Amino acid sequence: MITVDRTKSKSKKISQIYHVLLLETDVKQAKALLPLAERIALDRQGKITILSTLLVPEGQQMSGVAKKASLLREELKTYFEQIPIPTMIKTIVRTDQDLWDSIQTTITEQKIQLLIADWSSALFDKDFPHNIADCQIIKLPCDIVLVRPSNTIIDTGSWQSAQKILLPVRGGVNAGISLRVGHAIARLKDASITLLYVDSPELKEGKARFFEEFSPAIYGLKQIKRTITAKGEILEAILTEAQEHQIITIGAPSNEIKPNVWMNSFFDEVLADESKTLTLVSEYFPQTITSIQERYPPIARERPLAVVVDNWFAENTYHTNEFMDLERLLQLKEDHGASISLVLPALNEEETVGKVIQTVKSALMDDMPLLDEIVLVDSGSVDNTREIAADLGVPVFIHQEILPQYGAYHGKGEALWKSLYITRGDIVAWIDTDIKNIDTRFVFGILGPLLDNLNVRYVKGFYRRSLRQGDKIVAGGGGRVTELTARPFINLFFPELSGLIQPLSGEYAGRRSALEKLPFFTGYGVETGLLIDILEEYGLPGIAQVDLLERIHHNQPLPSLSKMSFAIMQVVFNRLEKYRKIRLLEQSDLTMNLVRFSKRRGYFLDQEEIHEYERPPMFTIPEYREIWSKFGKSNIQPR
Repeated sequence: MITVDRTKSKSKKISQIYHVLLLETDVKQAKALLPLAERIALDRQGKITILSTLLVPEGQQMSGVAKKASLLREELKTYFEQIPIPTMIKTIVRTDQDLWDSIQTTITEQKIQLLIADWSSALFDKDFPHNIADCQIIKLPCDIVLVRPSNTIIDTGSWQSAQKILLPVRGGVNAGISLRVGHAIARLKDASITLLYVDSPELKEGKARFFEEFSPAIYGLKQIKRTITAKGEILEAILTEAQEHQIITIGAPSNEIKPNVWMNSFFDEVLADESKTLTLVSEYFPQTITSIQERYPPIARERPLAVVVDNWFAENTYHTNEFMDLERLLQLKEDHGASISLVLPALNEEETVGKVIQTVKSALMDDMPLLDEIVLVDSGSVDNTREIAADLGVPVFIHQEILPQYGAYHGKGEALWKSLYITRGDIVAWIDTDIKNIDTRFVFGILGPLLDNLNVRYVKGFYRRSLRQGDKIVAGGGGRVTELTARPFINLFFPELSGLIQPLSGEYAGRRSALEKLPFFTGYGVETGLLIDILEEYGLPGIAQVDLLERIHHNQPLPSLSKMSFAIMQVVFNRLEKYRKIRLLEQSDLTMNLVRFSKRRGYFLDQEEIHEYERPPMFTIPEYREIWSKFGKSNIQPR
């Protein structure tokens, strides 16, 4: 690796993980450029991201390509991430109406240091590279490597034919990156480098500066086999030497050395020969750097909320099929150094809990150690739920007995909150125990986005829900509270979340680092509260959703659904007051009149208090902090 201290004349770059972005506009061409990206990343002990953008015509909804985006992610993972290379590689699929917006957003969010692109892509107009000095790509805030690979490299995906590299030296600001990239290419197949100095009055000053700055690095490179000083016309000297070389690496024109007739003629001559590979490089030198935020300023993109949600839906809606490769998920888990806990909240689920545990534990813990622990948190079952779980080797806790000094409320949210105290995973997942068609996808599906995308903090599952009516099952007839209460209220008051297909689903997962900072409502409103709080804390990109296909479970009667809706409305109004300073609910409004009917009494009202209590963030509980200060070991044992 070549490193050069240029702080005498330029600002020093921030030291961080070197991140290479490879633009994929054609899979075959991107695969051809991957060896170069790998070599450069390895030299800096960095990582590679491959970006593919689905362009959506103006006037069309981006959410309409969500399925296509999912299939493309799956295809790219299969194509690129299975390639055995010794550096981290991941793929990103974005949807946008403008390719440049997609690229700039990725450079900012992923903190990209170097971008590699094939210049035959849609990025460039027909005049490229003659207009290179004014091209938008050169103005991006990162180093740039543009490659026009030879036909041989495209067809074979190999740089085997690259035996001789010509490196014309002009002494401009891009001399350093030209040398580094030329060296990286040479190391792909142990090729040789020819340094060509042109003895011209126009370039004399730049040549002297090049010798002064880079002579220590040059003399230490065994790949540099020849050094030539040519006199006469610049174009003639370069083209004559280029005949004996397969690759030419040259710095892009800059303010110091402007493009002129000889360079345009050079491009025409070299590009006409498709057996040659031309690499054009440009180094980014920010004028002043005081922080990472200044190095990567946010991109100002004023977009209507509907467009933001539409874009989120297309990019953050996944399909469980994308994560069926469990070995890949396990590798991602190990790469991140993460541990995973699965919590099974339960109340009188003896009919289904055994199969749920057997299915998940066998496949995702015994056969493939994706899960580090499975625990069941019971809310006072009076059937055999706890005994079945214990017999299957799963630790059982009763939520009323966890942190008893803080009391206990009825409700699923209380069990979820207390489960943070008894589990140790960096990622915590919850699935319901009443799933009749249980499959491992209900677990690995909600874990996939968290392992695949470190920007995601919270993942919700969604699925087709059936409704049993007598002896008949109505496909898609379930989710009545979701469609009649949750989604309408979310659309009205928190429209950023309107792209969530099933905000109330019982299958979801999150990073402990996020969950422990959030309050938990104790009852039916827990899912709604978590979603709104995650949105406020981390923004919409911190949330993802996954299609888990179909879920079959027992449906609740209408009176129970009515109480669930009442609780959810309380949470929405509570969060309106907290975040929007709009108060709609008084303490006296927490009693609900339920309409009952009996043959003896006819219709009558049955009053029931339905109160969504709010537990504080778990990290504020002293006992929790004490546990995690002791290497994350719990002092509480299962029942």
